[in-house]
Amino acid sequence: MEDPKTGEMNTILNGKGHEAGDETPSKTQSDDTTPGLVSNSTENTSPSRATVDTEATMAESAEFLSNADDKKAPRFTDFEGKTSFGMSVFNLGNAIMGSGILGLAYAMANTGIILFLFLLTAVASLSAYSIHLLLKSSGVVGIRAYEQLGYRAFGTPGKMAAGIAITLQNIGAMSSYLFIVKYEFPLVIQAFLRVDKPSGEWYLDGNNLVMIVSVCIILPLALMKQLGYLGYTSGFSLSCMVFFLIAVIYKKFQVICPFVDYTFNRTLGLNITPLADHRGIPTEPEDDPSCTPHMFNLKIQTAYTIPILAFAFVCHPEVLPIYTELRNPTKKKMQHVSNISIAVMYIMYFLAALFGYLTFYDNVEAELLHTYSKIDPYDTLILCVRVAVLTAVTLTVPIVLFPVRRAIQQLFFPNKTFWWPRHIAIAILLLTTINLLVIFAPNILGIFGVIGATSAPCLIFIFPAVFYIRIVPKEEEPMRSLPKILAACFAGLGFLFMIMSLSFIIIDWTSGNSKGSSGH
Repeated sequence: MEDPKTGEMNTILNGKGHEAGDETPSKTQSDDTTPGLVSNSTENTSPSRATVDTEATMAESAEFLSNADDKKAPRFTDFEGKTSFGMSVFNLGNAIMGSGILGLAYAMANTGIILFLFLLTAVASLSAYSIHLLLKSSGVVGIRAYEQLGYRAFGTPGKMAAGIAITLQNIGAMSSYLFIVKYEFPLVIQAFLRVDKPSGEWYLDGNNLVMIVSVCIILPLALMKQLGYLGYTSGFSLSCMVFFLIAVIYKKFQVICPFVDYTFNRTLGLNITPLADHRGIPTEPEDDPSCTPHMFNLKIQTAYTIPILAFAFVCHPEVLPIYTELRNPTKKKMQHVSNISIAVMYIMYFLAALFGYLTFYDNVEAELLHTYSKIDPYDTLILCVRVAVLTAVTLTVPIVLFPVRRAIQQLFFPNKTFWWPRHIAIAILLLTTINLLVIFAPNILGIFGVIGATSAPCLIFIFPAVFYIRIVPKEEEPMRSLPKILAACFAGLGFLFMIMSLSFIIIDWTSGNSKGSSGH
């Protein structure tokens, strides 16, 4: 009787069933997918057959990893990836770029410029290393699905842990994005229309706007068959964030510190420009001690910024699906996609944080755009920036939804081929669930904060490291080899970040503050 683990691995090599009309691999090829499974499928055959199968499998793996331009059918997947290098960079960059960029200026205010730069560089490097571990594990066993890597490393518990972590992490991220739409979109429309006191208009109701955006924009994009089709919307989403960055840089030279609160101005009936002090005289930053940047800033809030920065490059659930659809895929090529995406986001993160901080210094708020609105809530440029950010956040939801749907298919329909009704039904079910949470459970974000503090370290640090240690053969890398020791330390770092994040959330709940909230 066939081992169920072997049967499942043979059926789904990379987390996808065979498409209708696709060529189904022969029995020999299916049985000989990975070196680690040869012994299971050949235990009743002669040693010579097992040796031949093992050598053929290793040759096949080497052929895939070394030859990017091979015109033969891809060995890892049951269909040929068609997504270009550039579109893959756009998709992964869009997965990285979350709403957390709006809070990085506040993080810099709590750490200082030099310490922030050091922490951001360290986190970017750790994220690239984490993706390297995932790709190395994927290359060894010929699997490009996070859940199946967990299955290969720890059996069904590993598969369940990876699938549940991806589902909870990405549902939390999608919910936070739609919360932004719910609360920000009505304010933007209200500001454009100069409506100070809404009187119940339907287009100023956040719940209505969330449903409209979900049905008209997110759902059609989420119904795409492959993730690669979203490259164009991802590129547009990133261009919106580039516009946000340009506006932040421009405003640095328009707003002179200290600024005057718009509400304070109107309450006293004064006509003081935001670029002047209470006497109406323009003030330069050096005239006020609160307008001096700090290179190092160590205080209690500094500790809260560490987990926020640690999760600034969360994209790991999307890495392997993007790898699957990459044209002429190799580990080296996908690592280049990841490195370029992380480098671009690193530059954008640092510039947005730096110029946002140098505009408001210690007066910057946890959400940067709210600080601009304090000066002038009807500033046309800032209103356009808020629309751009809302657009970028909205277009990120379909990218984040794809890995969740894939995880659900892996957990509940592991041996099923692609079927449009199931593909559509899962997307509708996910969006409906998220909309219900956003509309009827506004306090659910606190729960998702705990989930994010638990699942994000697992997906970024712990799982890639332990999967690598378990999957890479001891003959290739002994347990006491430097790569596996580094991977073990990396997993330990993930547990440390998890403990820190959960501790800060508990402290926030007991004290009634919200300093330690993550914001990817």
